[in-house]
Order: sequence, then structure tokens, then C-alpha cells
Amino acid sequence: MTAPRQNKVAYFYDSEFSTFYFGQNHPMKPHRLTMTHQLVLGYELHKHMDMFRAVKAQPSQLGQFHSPEYIELLAHVTPDNMSEHGAAMNRHNFNEDCPVFDGLFEYCRLYAGASIQGAVRLNHKLCNTAINWSGGLHHAKKSEASGFCYVNDLVLGILELLKYHARVLYVDIDIHHGDGVEEAFYLTDRVLTVSFHKYGDFFFPGTGDIKDIGEQRGRYYSLNVPLKDGTDDKTFHALFKPVMTKVMEVFQPGAIVMQCGADSLANDRLGCFNLSTRGHGEAVAFMKTFNVPMLVTGGGGYTKHNVARCWAWETALLVEQQVPEELPETHYHEYYAPDYSLNVAAHRVMDNANKRDVSILSLSYKILYVCRGTLSSSIKKVKYCNAGNLQCLLCSAMHSVFNLAVTLLFCSRSSLRK
Repeated sequence: MTAPRQNKVAYFYDSEFSTFYFGQNHPMKPHRLTMTHQLVLGYELHKHMDMFRAVKAQPSQLGQFHSPEYIELLAHVTPDNMSEHGAAMNRHNFNEDCPVFDGLFEYCRLYAGASIQGAVRLNHKLCNTAINWSGGLHHAKKSEASGFCYVNDLVLGILELLKYHARVLYVDIDIHHGDGVEEAFYLTDRVLTVSFHKYGDFFFPGTGDIKDIGEQRGRYYSLNVPLKDGTDDKTFHALFKPVMTKVMEVFQPGAIVMQCGADSLANDRLGCFNLSTRGHGEAVAFMKTFNVPMLVTGGGGYTKHNVARCWAWETALLVEQQVPEELPETHYHEYYAPDYSLNVAAHRVMDNANKRDVSILSLSYKILYVCRGTLSSSIKKVKYCNAGNLQCLLCSAMHSVFNLAVTLLFCSRSSLRK
């Protein structure tokens, strides 16, 4: 008799994803999910987790976040009747980035349903980790499509987790700022959003400045780490690990939602970072070490054979299995030529534009460590029976720390420009 797995992982997928098509020249290719799934099967990772077919979310479930008018449009607009919905499409931001295609609403229901299912299983302690590579569409707003995203499955998953957990942490390592999720929870102290992303040079979506920290009860519950072109593994983790260590120590979430957009990899069609597959996966592995229930999703990623490698590798990390560097034979084997290897290596000659600024950012965040003893002792005195207690703690203990960090950052940057 086989002993029950202590590291229980739930994995969600549906072959229907391969049937959705944004258009010939559109960078978003849902087919990347099939490629990822083939590698997962080829490495026999399915033997180490519970596999589930995604169940489509009902309109009422989507309505937990999205407006009724917007859901109504998603449900009824098709390529054949677009002319009848022109005004509504303009109102809800349908455009070349967010086109209408056959099966659009079913696609949204499918990926959103998988994230909601994952959150439900986490809530009922049926798994420690839930994986939905089809999810992570972090730009969608309450009443708007944005950045290839129509329904914000991450927000829906977090709302589900909040039914059982006083505090939920959201972590985003997509190259684009997680603006839709941050906006949804900008005024609450029950969700802390942390986004590591490219910022500046008019890069989409243009949000995610270090100064954006939340408002009202949510003040100090939005944390943005803006980075520049050429961000590599070393630069990324010089910030990611100390920042997330302190976030986990202070916020103490009951659950984590992690968006693992693969457009932060080197050689991405739309990205400009220089992370390797190993470096990207290291962030996932690091968050796993905290042993907090975690919903892991996909996100961006537009060089599809690299996306598949990345998410297959991260699936292996989450199920704690060693896999060989040589890729298994699949129907898509020729996509991985000429090396047929798992790792996506960083550019050897790509400039890292963070070289001067990264030391400043590191210094800013090190200020958090100065107050480590004070914060730790404060935490021990507080029984977290509700989110309000944490709000009081953060507002009092972190107020001067964050202000000092931001002030130092901008003063230092100003001196560099001179």
C-alpha cells in the first residue's frame, strides 16, 4: 500500500484550451498550454499529483468581481455579431490586444474555473499546492478587458481564499505589472500584492511605480518592485528573496497566490528581461519553502516553446521531482530544436540596465531589516484574530520604514542623474 503524499499537489488542465485562437498575428497562443501539458506527461510528473479537468466557472461566479454588463457582453459577443455590440465593446476596451474570437466566453469560464477550483481545494485542505497554468490573467479589470486578459481569475481565486483566510498574499513575477489584481485590492488590508516587473519607457501597462503603496485601509499593502531591461537571475533574486522573506515575516498570510508569467524569461517575444528558466523557477521554489497553501498560475509568455519548458520545470519543482535536462519526446519535440533541453539560458551579452539602480533598491529594502527585531517583537504581541490588527501593526511599525525607503531611493536616483 502506497503511503499518502505529504506534498499534495492538484493540477488543472483541459484539452479544450488547444481549440482557442486569438488570431494569426496575436502573440497570445493558448496552444502553449498543450505544449506544457505534453512535457508534464513526458516527464511523468502526473504520477506525483492529482490531475483535474477544469470545470467552467458560472456567470454568477465571475460576477463575484466583474460587472453584470461586462459579463453579459462576454457571454454574447461573437465574431459574427460584433457590429451589433460596437458601443459596448468600446466601453469595455475590446481592441486588437483583446479581440473577439470564437469561444471567447468558454475560454474565460475555463481558465477562471480552474483557479476557483484550485482555491476551493486549498480552502478545504485537499491539497497544499494548486497549479493552473491557464490562469494568471492579471490585467483584466472589473468592467474592462486589458492586455490579452478578459476575466481576472487571480482576483476570483483570491476572493475564494478570503472566505477561509484572514490574509492572502499575491506575488507576481510576470514582466508586466499586475495592475488588475493590485487595483482590485488597493483599498483593503486583507490582501498584500507584490509585483516584480519592468517599469518605465512607456512599457505596458505603465503602472507599478515604487510610490504606489495602496490607499485607505490598503495603504502599505501594495508593494511594487520596478525593474529595468536586462534583469537577470542575480539581480532579480537580490531583491526577490529579501523582500519576500520580510513580507512573509510581517504579513503572515494564510494562503499565497503566485502568478508566474513566463514573459520575464530571456528571449521572450514581448519581454526584455534576461531570466533563465532556472532563475524563474527559483522564485517559485523559494515561495514553496514557506509551507503556506499556494495557488500557482501562469500568465504572460509569448515564445511558446520557452513557456512550456518553464512551466514544466516549475511543475517538477512543485511536486519535488528531479527531471533530466534532456526533454522527453512529445508531439512538439521539433519546437525545442536545436538543443532539446529544458533550460532557457540567459543572453550572454545582454546589458543589465539595473546595474547602478539595483544597489540603491537593495539598500532601500535593507532598511526593512533594520527594524527586524522591533517588528518581530511586535508581531509576537498581536493575536491575529482579524485583519484589522495587522492593519494597525503595519501602519504603525511600517509607516516610517517604507517612507524612509522610498525617500532614500528617490534621493539616490536624483544624485545618480547629476
